[in-house]
Amino acid sequence: MTETGESQAADSSVPAERFFLVVVDASKELRVALRFAAQRARKTGGRVALLSVLEPADFQHWMAVEEKMREERREEAERLLEKLGAEVTEITGDMPSLYVREGKVSDEILGLIKEEPNISILVLGAGTDKKGPGPLVSSLAGKLSGEFPVPITVVPGTLSDAQIDALT
Repeated sequence: MTETGESQAADSSVPAERFFLVVVDASKELRVALRFAAQRARKTGGRVALLSVLEPADFQHWMAVEEKMREERREEAERLLEKLGAEVTEITGDMPSLYVREGKVSDEILGLIKEEPNISILVLGAGTDKKGPGPLVSSLAGKLSGEFPVPITVVPGTLSDAQIDALT
């Protein structure tokens, strides 16, 4: 799967689309962030972008094994993006832009935002356990927040679909 981000036309009379970026991971709070972003996009005429970041495996002794593992992780990420993309499409009526990157999560988020000027809001779900909001929220809303190029919306991970719908 290749990256499918839409570039804005050079014609300044064309209004820029506003994208809500959601980072796809294995967290429980992903669903809350996804629904919030999709509902906000639907109600404001925006779009959704989904980013899956594959952190590099440190398995360099066996390069063939490492390459096979990388391929499998990418295929799994693509399947998940397609599934979540279908859910977003059901809510918004538009297929989201899908991205798969490899690297450090915070670096890849920043890189994508810099490359895609239509990404205007990062939507994250806050963790619900006693350990805190989660490593991504802590990193981006904490240390990096002062240098972050777009607003970060942190959605409480405990919200129900009905609560999200009422808020958006």
